[in-house]
Amino acid sequence: MSEFKKICKLEEIPQLGSRVVKCKNGNDIAIFRNAEDKVFALTDKCPHKGGPLSQGIVYGETVACPLHGWQIGLDTGEAAAPDVGCTNRHAVKVEGGEVYLEL
Repeated sequence: MSEFKKICKLEEIPQLGSRVVKCKNGNDIAIFRNAEDKVFALTDKCPHKGGPLSQGIVYGETVACPLHGWQIGLDTGEAAAPDVGCTNRHAVKVEGGEVYLEL
């Protein structure tokens, strides 16, 4: 059975931006909010060179890595062709204006 933890209010994540959840294991999680207020959660490392995806540019359901511009699908964690690679996705939901991340 999965357990969700309340992270923040939706408005605390800037539209077209992100918020980082620090993890003890060093695999921080970036929670993204797009222009339509959809939220996504990915491990905060680009599959290419480990760049911080949380510092990338969000558009649609994609984030561009700030280091080399790789396009990563927020819903899949996969790099757009011709690039190949994937970062881990994490379950996230919004209820009552609050953002919850699955542990």
